[in-house]
Amino acid sequence: MSLKAKRALIVVGVCSALVCGGKVPGLKDPPAVVMVSETAGKNPFKEVQLFRNAEYVEEVESSAKLHPEMATTIRKVEQYPTALWLDTIARVAELPGWLDQAKQQQAQSGQPTLSVIVLCNLPNRDCAANASAGELAVEAGGEERYRKEFVDPIAAQFAARPDQPIVAIVEPDSLANLATNLAVPKCAASVDAYRHSIIYAIQRFQLPNVSIYLDAAHAGWLGWDVNRERMAVVFRKLLQEAGGYHMIRGFATNVSNFTHLYNRDGAALALTNPCLNELQYVKMLANTLSDYGIKGKGFIIDTSRNGKGGIRKSWGSWCNVKGAGLGERPRAEPVRGIDAYLWIKPPGESDGVSDPTQPRFDGMCAGRDALAGAPQAGKWFDAYFVDLVRNADPPL
Repeated sequence: MSLKAKRALIVVGVCSALVCGGKVPGLKDPPAVVMVSETAGKNPFKEVQLFRNAEYVEEVESSAKLHPEMATTIRKVEQYPTALWLDTIARVAELPGWLDQAKQQQAQSGQPTLSVIVLCNLPNRDCAANASAGELAVEAGGEERYRKEFVDPIAAQFAARPDQPIVAIVEPDSLANLATNLAVPKCAASVDAYRHSIIYAIQRFQLPNVSIYLDAAHAGWLGWDVNRERMAVVFRKLLQEAGGYHMIRGFATNVSNFTHLYNRDGAALALTNPCLNELQYVKMLANTLSDYGIKGKGFIIDTSRNGKGGIRKSWGSWCNVKGAGLGERPRAEPVRGIDAYLWIKPPGESDGVSDPTQPRFDGMCAGRDALAGAPQAGKWFDAYFVDLVRNADPPL
C-alpha cells in the first residue's frame, strides 16, 4: 500500500535537523517532530515531578563506593528518575511500596509525582530472543495467568490511588514481533496471546489517573517503510478491538535501545532504511500511523543509553552495547510532539548474560558489539554503568 499525501505532521525548519539526519548548528534542541492532537489529552509529563526510585539510588551508590575516583560524577545520576519494571508476577508485590514512596514524595513537594511503570511479562515474552524470555508460556495457561495474576492486581493498585498520576508503558519488544518476526515459530504461536493480553491491559487501565503508551520498537527495527506500514496495521487492528484509538495516549520508542536522537548512524548501518535516527523515526512513524487513521498521538523516547552514536557494527545489536553513554536527561516536551525523554531502561542494569553456559544466554550478549562479563538480565552491571557515566552526552 502506498503512503497517502503527507499531512500536517511536518518538521518545522530545514531538513538538516531531522529529515537529513544532522543537527542544526547552534540549535540546542531539534525542531518539532509531530503535531499532537488536542483530543489526545494533556501530556502527563507536564507540571509533575518524576518518581525517584530508592532502590535504583542504592545501585548507583554501590558503584560510587567501588569507584571513589569517580564518585562525585557517579552520584549525579542519583538525581534522575527511572522507570519501574514489572517483569514477573512476583514483582507485582513491589508496586504498592513504590507507589507509597511516590505519594510521600508528592506530599513532601506539594507537586504531583508521576510514576512510570513498565509492564513486561507477556506470555511467550520476547519471542525472538532468549536473554529476556519470560516466565509465562502460552501452552501452559500463560494468557489467563497474565490477566488474573499480573494485570488485574496492577490495575487494582492504579485504581486505589486516584490522586497519583501514572504512566503505563505496555510490553516492550512485543507487538513489533507481529510485524517482522512471524517466521520465528515462537512468535507465530504468540500472535493471539499478545493481542488478547495487550488489549486486556489497555481496557483494565482505563482510569483517569493513568496514561497508556504502547511500545513501538525503534528506528533500526521498524524504520523501513514496509515495516512501519506493517506496524501501523498491527496497531490499527489492536486498538480497534480494544475500543478505539482514544484508549491510549501514544507510543514509546527506543526502549532499552541505543539509537541516537539526531545523528546519521543509520546511513552507515542500513543504507535502505530511510530513518537515520530516532527523532526521524518518530516523525515518519507518526506520518504512517496517521495514514492508517491513528492520528495525533504523543511519543516518549528512551534516552537512557543513546548519548553516543557510531558505537555499533550492526544496528540489530541490542545487548550491553560497548561504548554507550547516558543520553538526554529525562524531561517533558523537549520537542513538540515528544511528550518526554525518559530513562526507561535503568542505566546500569544488564540486558543479558554474556556467559554461554548460563541459563537464558543469547548469542547477541556475547557478540562483537557487547561488553563481556555481563550478568543476567536486570542485574546490576557495574563495569557497564561506569562506562555509561564516562560516555554521557551531554556530560554529567
